Amino acid sequence: MIPTSNLAHLLLQTARRFPSRPGLIRHGQETSWATLATRVRSAAAALAEKGIVPGDRLLVHSRNSQAMFETMWAAWMLGAVWVPTNFRLTPAEVAYLAESSGAAAHLFDEAFPDHAQAARAANPAARLHLNLASGWETLATHPTPMPHPADVDRDHPCWFFYTSGTTGRPKAAMLTHGQMEFVVTSHLCDLMPGTTEQDVSLVVAPLSHGAGIHAMTQVAKGAATVLMPGEKLDVPEAWRLVEAHRVSNMFTVPTILTMLTRDPSVDAYDHSSLRHIIYAGAPMYRADQVHALKKLGKVIVQYFGLGEVTGNITVLPPHLHSIEDDPAFPIGSCGHPRTGIEIAILDANHQRLGANETGEICVRGPAVFAGYFNNPEANEKAFAGGWFHTGDLGHLDISGYLHITGRASDMYISGGSNVYPKEIEEILLQDPTIAEACVVGIPDDKWGEIGIAILVPREGTTPDEPALRTRLADQLARYKHPHRFVTWPELPKSGYGKVAKREVKRLLLGD
Repeated sequence: MIPTSNLAHLLLQTARRFPSRPGLIRHGQETSWATLATRVRSAAAALAEKGIVPGDRLLVHSRNSQAMFETMWAAWMLGAVWVPTNFRLTPAEVAYLAESSGAAAHLFDEAFPDHAQAARAANPAARLHLNLASGWETLATHPTPMPHPADVDRDHPCWFFYTSGTTGRPKAAMLTHGQMEFVVTSHLCDLMPGTTEQDVSLVVAPLSHGAGIHAMTQVAKGAATVLMPGEKLDVPEAWRLVEAHRVSNMFTVPTILTMLTRDPSVDAYDHSSLRHIIYAGAPMYRADQVHALKKLGKVIVQYFGLGEVTGNITVLPPHLHSIEDDPAFPIGSCGHPRTGIEIAILDANHQRLGANETGEICVRGPAVFAGYFNNPEANEKAFAGGWFHTGDLGHLDISGYLHITGRASDMYISGGSNVYPKEIEEILLQDPTIAEACVVGIPDDKWGEIGIAILVPREGTTPDEPALRTRLADQLARYKHPHRFVTWPELPKSGYGKVAKREVKRLLLGD
């Protein structure tokens, strides 16, 4: 055992240093660090009384809220594992996460009764079912707060970060206390240097994923976090909050950053307080990057990183962004390796390739996760040859800047969210009129990429698009749905009989 500080100490230390300063702001109401810490300690004590013990998994399905934010820290106080889900998922998808994680507790936003019911049915072993609206306040006001965080090991899981990788079925990447302590430090070092209690961060993405990790860094330094009033991105409201609270940093994905900078409201409010706008999760079109630089100045920061490495692979800081296509800048690169992270481009035999040679992007370092929960086969593949294999293709240039050139999988990124064609295709093939189905992502100015479904009908039948969309709506989150359906008499195949998706894309794009 290697004793490690429990992540909950970040909140408790900040509460001792800045008890009266605002920690969380929503609807204009401020909650101080001292109040947040007391509520989290109380909720942890109440959860312990209800039988939740270290190592238990707490499934949380919620829109951004103070209660959701507090569940993270309360889980860690207990030594339990936080299992947040994307609130856009369907009941069936959440039910699978509840079952596969073996969650001991289900904590649900009141807006999702069908999801809660599906999770209960799929995971009957769960010992606690809580409606956050009616039940969390009772837990957070427990009269005897837990005095200290649970003792944890460096490799003690703290967060199950669900990612589908290349298989289509979600896998729980186990993030640990020791790993995440490094991630917080690395984010502050490489993404937002100089962050202090005087800073303010605006949340414009779900806390269940990258925005939640970003929020942890704010807690570590005592910077206030501002939550948007609703779950949908209201661009004028976002800029109003930037001006009102003198926001200095935020986490975005390229789609959100483009929406923010191309909306007329960007010119209606004062955003001169911004120092770091971080974008990650998908490639960004060069034209959109230049436009953002023109609107905001050199404050944008890019990073590349998967959930399994918690965003910690590369960084392209503000000073390496350029409006002009100046060869002195790494144009088209997603940056250099993060502090403490090693990147290698490997061939199919796990041998290193030289500069400007394309292969699989592989990494190692203290930000790499502890493996997939209950999935030894996936772990063996992910860590083959002593490196974590990202599944992405690219090259390192002579100066060590990383350039992503493609994906080893068929996964595409739409609006900052990973979409895996296999699970869509399997649902489409349930329709009796469809003989073959192929889903690919193609470039889109707004979303980065959108899905196109190519269908081969069974003889004598015609697929019904409204019926297909209804079928998808019952089983998949809306962001995974193809934007368009096309019908072909056949799909191009390789010599081995496999669908040649590269050829499908070429035909769609007319190249």
